[in-house]
Amino acid sequence: MNNRPQHHWCILPLRLLALLLLMGCDQPEESPSFKIELGAIASESVFVNDTMSIWGGSVVKGEDGLYHMFYAQWPKELGWVWVTHSEIAHAVSDSPLGPYRFNDLALPDRGTTYWDGLCTHNPTIHKFDGKYYLYYMGNTGDKKVVGKPGRHQLNWLHRNNQRIGVAVADSPYGPWKRFDEPVLDITHDDSLAFDALMTSNPSVCQMTDGKILMVYKAVGKKFPPPNGGPVVHGVAIAEHPTGPFKKYPDPVFTVEGERFPAEDPYIWYQGGKYRAIVKSIEHQAQKRVFYLVHYESDDGIHWTKAKHFLISDRTVTWGDGRSQQLTHLERPQVLVEDGKAVALMCAADTLDENNVRHSFNVQMPLLVAEIW
Repeated sequence: MNNRPQHHWCILPLRLLALLLLMGCDQPEESPSFKIELGAIASESVFVNDTMSIWGGSVVKGEDGLYHMFYAQWPKELGWVWVTHSEIAHAVSDSPLGPYRFNDLALPDRGTTYWDGLCTHNPTIHKFDGKYYLYYMGNTGDKKVVGKPGRHQLNWLHRNNQRIGVAVADSPYGPWKRFDEPVLDITHDDSLAFDALMTSNPSVCQMTDGKILMVYKAVGKKFPPPNGGPVVHGVAIAEHPTGPFKKYPDPVFTVEGERFPAEDPYIWYQGGKYRAIVKSIEHQAQKRVFYLVHYESDDGIHWTKAKHFLISDRTVTWGDGRSQQLTHLERPQVLVEDGKAVALMCAADTLDENNVRHSFNVQMPLLVAEIW
C-alpha cells in the first residue's frame, strides 16, 4: 500500500493556491507614469504691454482657426493693484505660442452694485458642446488703491469679496452673458467651512461622464480677519457648465503644517487620469519659495502627488538657449488638443532694481512623456 500523502488542490494552503492561480492568469498591464517638462520660450511667445500689467492667460481655439487668449490686465501706473483694477481682456494669434495681439475687453467694469462689478481676474476659458465658458474671479468694493507705488498693500475689502463666476458666449469674440450671482459662492451657513470667507481662481475640466469638475481656491475664517485662512483648495462637480456645483468636504493639495501650501491649479484629463499643474508654496525660514508641480487623480476628487512631481523651479529656457529663473512663474493654463496637453501659458514677472514688478505672459511647448 502506498502511504505517501496525496496532494490535492482542495487541501493546498489558500495562499499557495491563490499564488498558483495568479501565476496562471494574465497580469494587468502596468500603466505609465507621466513626466511633464517645459519647452523653450521663443521670442514671439512673450505677451507684454508697455502701459498695462499682464497676468495669466488662458487659450482656446476658435471656429475661425485662431487661438484666443483671455488674460487679466490693469494700468501699470497704478502699481500692483490687481485686486481692485483688474479686467479680463482678449487677444488673438495664428499660433497657440503667439505672437498675440490685443483684440478687446471681454469682462470690463460693470458697476459697484454687481458682485463682480469692479474687478474680473484670473480667467480660464473652455469650450463645451459648442459654447464658450469663461470662468473667472470677480469682486466689488470701494476701488481704493492702498499704499503707494512700489509699496502697495492689499485692499482687504476687495480681496474678501472674491467669488467665482462664469460668462457664456457663442463665440470667443462675445458678447458674453454674465450672471447676477456667482457660479460658486462661499459657504454661508457654516462659519467653520474652509470656504466661508472667499472663493477664487477656478480650474475646470469636463469629466469622462460629461460632468463639469471644478477645483477652486478657498479661504476660511479659522484665523482672524482680515486675512482669515487657511488658504486651501476645494472640489465641486456640476451636471452643467453653469452649475449648480456640489461641493465636496475635503480640501486638496494640502501639506501638513502649511497654511497656504498651493495655488493656481490647472486640471485636465489625459492618460486615464485627471492631472493638475499646481503652484506649490514652501515656507523656508522667512521666505516663500515657489515651484510648479504635478498632481494626479483617478476621480478628480482625491489627489496625490504624481511620481514625477516637480516640473519647474521657475527656471525657463529661452529660444536662444539662455536659462533664467523668473521671480514668479504661475497661473499655469494648459492648451489641450486631441486629448493631449500641447502648450503651457504662465503668468511671469521679474523685479527691477527698484523692486518694481514687470509682468507678462509666456507661452511654451509642454512636453508630456509616458514613462514605463
